[in-house]
Amino acid sequence: MNRVFADTVRSDRSETLVAGFNPHPGRSAAVGEVHSRPHPLLPAPRTLVQLAFATEGGAVVDTAVVAQLCRKENLSPPERTARHRTFMLKKGNLHWERHSEFSTYLWDAPPLGVNDWKTGSPFDTGFNPPGTVMSGVRLEILALEGNEPLPPLDIDPESICHALVEDGNAEILTDFRQDADGLTRLFMIDRGLNESRRGALAQRLIEIETYRVFCMLGLSLAQSLSSQLRRLEADVAQLTNEIRQGGRHDSERLLGRLTDLAAELEAQAASSLFRFGASRAYYEIVLERLDALRETPIDGAASWSQFLARRVAPAMRTCRSVEERQANLSRKVSRTTQLLRTWVDVEVERQNRDLLASMNDRARQQLRLQQTVEGLSVAAISYYVIGLIGYLLEGLPLFFGTGLPKSAVGLAVPVIVLVIWIFVRRIQKGHADIGSRGIA
Repeated sequence: MNRVFADTVRSDRSETLVAGFNPHPGRSAAVGEVHSRPHPLLPAPRTLVQLAFATEGGAVVDTAVVAQLCRKENLSPPERTARHRTFMLKKGNLHWERHSEFSTYLWDAPPLGVNDWKTGSPFDTGFNPPGTVMSGVRLEILALEGNEPLPPLDIDPESICHALVEDGNAEILTDFRQDADGLTRLFMIDRGLNESRRGALAQRLIEIETYRVFCMLGLSLAQSLSSQLRRLEADVAQLTNEIRQGGRHDSERLLGRLTDLAAELEAQAASSLFRFGASRAYYEIVLERLDALRETPIDGAASWSQFLARRVAPAMRTCRSVEERQANLSRKVSRTTQLLRTWVDVEVERQNRDLLASMNDRARQQLRLQQTVEGLSVAAISYYVIGLIGYLLEGLPLFFGTGLPKSAVGLAVPVIVLVIWIFVRRIQKGHADIGSRGIA
C-alpha cells in the first residue's frame, strides 16, 4: 500500500462499527497509538536527514507548513488531528511527525553528496520552518559484504563511538560532532539487514541524537537557576538566624519577607517544572533506545552508551540536584513560615487575653458604677415617694377635717425605702433572667 494514503485508510477503518456495534469515542486514538511512530522501510545505501523544529507557534503553524509542502507537491494535506504522515516525493520520502513541543521532518533519499543534500529535498529553497531548529541529524547507511573493510569516514578519532549491533549484522559509528551544515554525523554499516530492521535501527539512532539534544535543554536552565537558588538559600539562612536571635518580637516583618521568598521560590519551581520533567522523559527515551541497541564495542572504541553516560548522565544529575534543592528549600521555608505563624498566633492570643482582661476590668467598674447608681436611684425614688406622701398628708384636712401627724411620715420612711429597694431588685432579677435565656 502506498504509504501516503496509509494513515487515511487506518483512520477510516477506526471509525467503522466494531462487530456491528458503535465504537467508544476514544477507541480510534487508543487503537492507532501502536502505529503512531512507524519506522520507514529503507533500502541500502541511503542518506537520511532529520531536522527537529521547536514549535513555538503551536500545532497551527506546523500544520500550515505541512499543508504548504503538500500543495507544492500536489498532495492532499493530512487532517488537523494527524500527528504523523509519510509523503512519497520524486527524489525521496518525507516522514513528518508532531511531538509535544517539537516536530520532526525526516528526509530519506538515495546517497547524497555532502554539500548538495538539500537539492531536490523539501528543505530546498521555499521551505518555511515551523520554528527554530533544535536538532539536526545526518545518517549515512552504507552496505558492505561480509568482512569488507570500512571506507574512509570523516570521524574524529578522539571521540569516535563504534559498536556492533543487530547481532553483528550492522555497525554504528559517530563522533557526535556537527558538519558544516550543523548536522550531527551518524553512520550505519549494513552487513545483512532487511529493509524493516534497517529502518527500525535508523529510526532508533536518529531518536537517540534527537532526544539527547532536547534532554540537554534542562541543563542550561538548571545552571541559570543555581545562582538564584544560592541567593534564596542565603536569604533563608539569614532569616532563620534572625529568628533564632529573638525575631519573635519582629515576627510580622520576618513573616512578610518569608512570604515573599516563598512566592519567588514557587514561581521559579513552577517555571522549571515542565522543562525538568521533559528532560527526564527525553533522557529515559534515550536510555531505552540505547538499551535496545545491545552494543558490542569495536577496536577499543567507546560504545554509544558509554560515551553518552559520561556526557549526558552528569547533566541529568545536575537537573535532579536543582530540583531537589528547590524542593528542600521549599520545605525549609514552609517550616520556618509555620514557626513564625505560630509565634504570631501566640502573640495574637496574648493580645486577646490582655484585651479580655481589660474588658473584664471595665465590666467590673461598670458593675460597681451600676450598683452605686442603683443605690442612688433607690434613695432618689424613695425621696420623691416620701415627698408625695407628705403632700398627701398635708391635703387630708381639707377633705376629712383632720389629718395624720407629721411624725407618721418619718415613721413611713424606712418602710417606703425597703419596698422600693425590693421592687428595684425584682426588676433587675427579671432583666438578668431574660439576658441569660437570650445567651442560652
